[in-house]
Amino acid sequence: MTTSEAQPAAPSFILYLDGVEYAEEMRNLALWVSDLLLPVYGREVSSSHPWCPRWWEHLEAVARLHALWLAWQECTDPSAGASGPAVWHRDHLGPVLTELRSPNGPFAGCKEGSHRAKAGPVVEPYDG
Repeated sequence: MTTSEAQPAAPSFILYLDGVEYAEEMRNLALWVSDLLLPVYGREVSSSHPWCPRWWEHLEAVARLHALWLAWQECTDPSAGASGPAVWHRDHLGPVLTELRSPNGPFAGCKEGSHRAKAGPVVEPYDG
């Protein structure tokens, strides 16, 4: 058996997916966020710690939450050892939630129960 046969391929990062693959990954991510992340780690929403009820419309949030979910899968697998969940809390959960819920993070301007679309920086094409 070769090494590639012995180990399953690493999951693709959501920003690399499109079409049906993206939709399926988003469904799975949304289930994880709604069924595990928010019930366990969701804290009160305030202007200093915002959360958007339509988080999936913020691409930065999708990217960060997907990375957090991938780390969750890896760190809570029995092969990660007994300290895997502690590592996930320390190295992944805290930093991601701090960034997402920062007053100037991707949910800035979103209020409890409402979403506000953001305009990103203007990007002009490189004409090198």
